[in-house]
Amino acid sequence: MTTPVCTSASAAAAPGRQTAYPSFASYVRARQPVLLRTARSLTANPSDAEDLLQTALAKTYVAWERIEDHRALDGYVRRALLNTRTSQWRKRRVDEFSCEELPEPEPLPGGDDPAERQALHDAMWRALLRLPARQRAMVVLRYYEDLSEAQTAEVLGVSVGTVKSAVSRALGKLREDPELVLAR
Repeated sequence: MTTPVCTSASAAAAPGRQTAYPSFASYVRARQPVLLRTARSLTANPSDAEDLLQTALAKTYVAWERIEDHRALDGYVRRALLNTRTSQWRKRRVDEFSCEELPEPEPLPGGDDPAERQALHDAMWRALLRLPARQRAMVVLRYYEDLSEAQTAEVLGVSVGTVKSAVSRALGKLREDPELVLAR
């Protein structure tokens, strides 16, 4: 999340640049690590914390002349951090609306358990890896890539009859695979 900031405050915080308030630049150099730690405690992301601190320092820079007690600057900046974070949080709020029915996910076909489906998927790939390379290539092209027998033959540079016989033998081996027999 990036928040627009005043460029003059960024320039003021950079070492070696002239600022209308030299004490502000020295304050930022001295207290930045402590204030950044506070900003990190308010956000989950270190980049957001840096943006938050930069925004709070920009607000502090604008109000620098009005701050009477410079011993209370940390408190002022912390309050600016908190107010800025609260404003950001409110802006990202999502409105919720009640409805007659709760939106439920569509039931899975056959009531399959996703973990069981994944286990079957993994077992299938292990079984495919046990096939000879040529048969595995033909099965993958034919059934996973959904190519026709003629397209598979063309890709592999073999005849259609070779694809038919090799795929038939490969499917026979897959039917007899002990890991897949348990899945049926």
